[in-house]
Amino acid sequence: MMDTEAFQITDKDKKTKARVGILQTKHGPIETPFFMPVATKASVKYLSTKDLEAIGVPATISNMFVLSMKPGAKLIKKMGGLRTFMNYSGVTATDSGGFQMYSKKCYIGSTEKGVRFRNPFNNEEVFISPEKDMEYQLAIDADIAMCLDSMPLLEHSKAQIEEAVRKTALWAKRCRIHHTKLQTKLPPHKRQLLFGICQGGIYSDLRKQSAQELTSIGFDGYSLGGLALGESKEDEYRCIEVQKSIIPENKIVYLMGAGHPVEILEAISRGVDMFDSRFPTQNARRGTLFTFKGKVRLTNAEFVNDKRPIEPGCKCLACTHYSRAYLRYQITQEEGNGYRLVSYHNIYFLTRLLEGARAAIKNGTFPAYKSKIKKVFDRSDEKARANFKLYN
Repeated sequence: MMDTEAFQITDKDKKTKARVGILQTKHGPIETPFFMPVATKASVKYLSTKDLEAIGVPATISNMFVLSMKPGAKLIKKMGGLRTFMNYSGVTATDSGGFQMYSKKCYIGSTEKGVRFRNPFNNEEVFISPEKDMEYQLAIDADIAMCLDSMPLLEHSKAQIEEAVRKTALWAKRCRIHHTKLQTKLPPHKRQLLFGICQGGIYSDLRKQSAQELTSIGFDGYSLGGLALGESKEDEYRCIEVQKSIIPENKIVYLMGAGHPVEILEAISRGVDMFDSRFPTQNARRGTLFTFKGKVRLTNAEFVNDKRPIEPGCKCLACTHYSRAYLRYQITQEEGNGYRLVSYHNIYFLTRLLEGARAAIKNGTFPAYKSKIKKVFDRSDEKARANFKLYN
């Protein structure tokens, strides 16, 4: 454990559970709430780390399982750790590989001992125990690591999800013990943070059980896993509330996989502090851009001759230099340059959205801020549905 005071709350909203805090990592502090673009293979698709720094992205999350298979944890350690390997000045996090249990390509099976995966690069079978997972993540040397968890599928039965909760707690305890043991000789400010991952599907009783089991072990922070996977928003928000009611107030909470602007603000209003998702960059490449007036579906024919930027007034690289017509042409031709520019815009937007959320919490206007964003995105979704009915 790095420090029992790794997270400190500095501001609270009076009408919701939204809060601003400071998370201390071995490479410096980071203000919450914040969003992390997904850098699975130590890079965000089509964006360089210099792009991320220019945008002001405070942190990224990479995939331990993928990186440990190629180029390998030993090589990354030899290169000075993930942050140096990426040449990134922000905070780095790594996922444990539990998400690969959602992948039929990678996941073979699991027991109490650990998980059997298939190496996506050479098809060889790989066994990862909780202890080996911690060794890999410490070798990769991210600022924040995740425990190995058993992530159930959305369609799994309650009995299967109950078994995933059981394994998650069992593995989390082993992760905590081994991770602490391996860092014993390091001073607290040089240690990697470790987060436990709560599971439980959409079942309130299992969500409660998982949160209770993980908090009894004790971690630097707590991740909410197995959500934002297609369940209803009502179920997602209820599960957040159940687990937030159990997790200690002074611990940072991370909702894994959430990337829609409204979803993020709704989670913040329920006391969540960290987010990550492929959603913004994936949507950008498919032509859906986020703005403070809602979504712009750039692939629509109406933008063929549009000289305006994606969002008038936006100061991102794409908006200050290129028209909607040009960007539309680029992505419909599947040009890497176009994918870079639209990805840049969506990450820039989310970074500004979270900056706005932090400012609104501090000055007491967060409910109005959330309401305004929700209204503009609801309107743009209604317009999209109307256009779909008109032309299909």
